[in-house]
Amino acid sequence: MPKRALCSYGIDIDAVSGWINTRDGKPANPTDVSRGVFGATVGIDRLLKLWDKYNIKTTWFTPAHTAESFPAQIRRIVEKGHEIGLHGYTHEFVSTLSEAQQRDVLEKSIKVLTETTGKRPRGWTAPAWSTSKETVKLLEEFGIEYDHSFMHHDSQPYYLPDPFLSTHTETDVSKPASHWMTPMSTLRPSSVVEIPANWHLDDWPPFQLSLSQASTHGFVDTAVIERLWKEQFEYFYRECPEDGSFVFPISIHPQVSGKPQVLLLHERLIEWINGHEGVEWVTMEQIVDEFKSGKLGGVGVEGGADI
Repeated sequence: MPKRALCSYGIDIDAVSGWINTRDGKPANPTDVSRGVFGATVGIDRLLKLWDKYNIKTTWFTPAHTAESFPAQIRRIVEKGHEIGLHGYTHEFVSTLSEAQQRDVLEKSIKVLTETTGKRPRGWTAPAWSTSKETVKLLEEFGIEYDHSFMHHDSQPYYLPDPFLSTHTETDVSKPASHWMTPMSTLRPSSVVEIPANWHLDDWPPFQLSLSQASTHGFVDTAVIERLWKEQFEYFYRECPEDGSFVFPISIHPQVSGKPQVLLLHERLIEWINGHEGVEWVTMEQIVDEFKSGKLGGVGVEGGADI
């Protein structure tokens, strides 16, 4: 039996929401808002055409604000057979929210996406991959089966460790060193499946120009990122046993990957990946179903000390 490479695109439809999430309530830049509209319209249309060209089904994570503001576009995605997952309401950084605010956003977002798509979402990815200690507990509480925000592994699914079931002590130099010199306790799994996130398989940092985000660049040569993404796949494929499998989750954004030069990168990447035996393009919920059924091995996350 040949090795299997389960490749998946996760598309974050931040649209306008990411730009109006100023976090402190200050007015958004209207030009940035226009970039979000481009992503929700032109960007989505171009990506849907790309997926049709290569017969690929993908997973789209949408803030509920996007679903309410561009419902026709979301319905087009669903009609094409793609999966829709959760991504906050206005791309709120979860780490900045109270537990009550996190719960309110999840409740509202699930309701909006269910009404817009006709199907209750199964997956969630944290806006900006900024999570909280309450994240796993709340995903379980709301019956969300999988997440795409954490980085305990980079090419295998696993059951997400629950931060409430383990402890660690942050370094606080205002206290004696003995206060923080203690190991992390044993990691214990939750019931939430993790499809690993990976900043090095994300289009936003290299290709999105933002004068207010120090981590973004905007003018990186697409050949550089193409090589980076290919080298990651090449390593996973080489190291995978002949009867084994791995996942290759790529994270993109319509207002970034909807630009011509990045679309051409995706065409070259897809055609190169398709030259390998055992490649399958799948949605993230398909990966979760295989993992939960035992068809896909995945890994167990270990670490910490019994204290």
